[in-house]
Amino acid sequence: MAEPEPPRRRPTIMEVARLAGVSHQTVSRYLRFEGGLREETRERVDAAVRELNYRPNLVARSMRTRRTGRLAILLPGVPAASPSRLLAGAIATAHAEGFVVEAVSMDGGVGARTERVLELADSGQVEGILSLAPVAPDSLRGAGEGASVVVSADYDDEMRGLGEIADGSIVADLVEGLAKAGHRRFLHVSGPLQYASARGRRQTYLETVERLGLESHCVVDGDWSAGSGVEAVRSLPEDSGVSAVIAGNDVVAAGVVRGAMERGWSVPGDLSVTGWDNNPVGAYLSPSLTTVDVDLERLGGSAMRRLVAAVRGTVAEDESEPLNTILWRESTGPGPWR
Repeated sequence: MAEPEPPRRRPTIMEVARLAGVSHQTVSRYLRFEGGLREETRERVDAAVRELNYRPNLVARSMRTRRTGRLAILLPGVPAASPSRLLAGAIATAHAEGFVVEAVSMDGGVGARTERVLELADSGQVEGILSLAPVAPDSLRGAGEGASVVVSADYDDEMRGLGEIADGSIVADLVEGLAKAGHRRFLHVSGPLQYASARGRRQTYLETVERLGLESHCVVDGDWSAGSGVEAVRSLPEDSGVSAVIAGNDVVAAGVVRGAMERGWSVPGDLSVTGWDNNPVGAYLSPSLTTVDVDLERLGGSAMRRLVAAVRGTVAEDESEPLNTILWRESTGPGPWR
């Protein structure tokens, strides 16, 4: 007995556009029976619609004048560690505004993600879509007839932070604070440089050290691991003069503290150490870890408020609160030049 054939996937408006050699906006105009299309263009779109047996979602179209109470958040791929704090902030804000949220994971690059956004917008199932990764902006101009779309673009295709998340400018405040405490010679253990966040922190570190007339022993290219922090300290010459380490994140910083202990150095007596991310365990280490808190919940909530405002046809209030805040703790102290 032959196995039944699986149900065929429903063709999309983007596939119609590709077959007809036109934009999806042109197909949308054709489906809405708007004028202004050349006869030759109309015939090509009509032929593509017939060949693919494309049928617009008429039920969804009728729903577009009514609220569904549903929003979608689009993520790039299935990350090993999802941006849970940012999502939590976005979802909590949506719930507070009376919306239900569905998180959608999308493999592929900008093109595939853009097509998925357009499909969701045309489906009538959601009132708004928040994309946490870049999409093709020109392609969204025709999505206005469906759901509202807000692109926050906080992550790339590999779930590496972009935009505000990658802003390393507060490293200047870390270095300045340590310099005021009497530190003059620094070491930076960075994250992998394919991350915009690692590049931003590295650049700000080097610029600030130069601007303040301080010294950088070197920059060690790490990998976000505790091991890279341990190895960076193990490799320091006994007479390096380094009294402060700017670590790429809290995990690296924990490795730096461990490496210092192995060499018989006290933290912060001999070596001050800073991290990044405000990992909850950092507050309970001995010494507790000076770090940079990144308010991802606020970032997610802010993006969702922009989407809710777009859905309702209002304007979201500007939010000027900083995303990053330094939490000075026990792992930093006076330097030798105080």
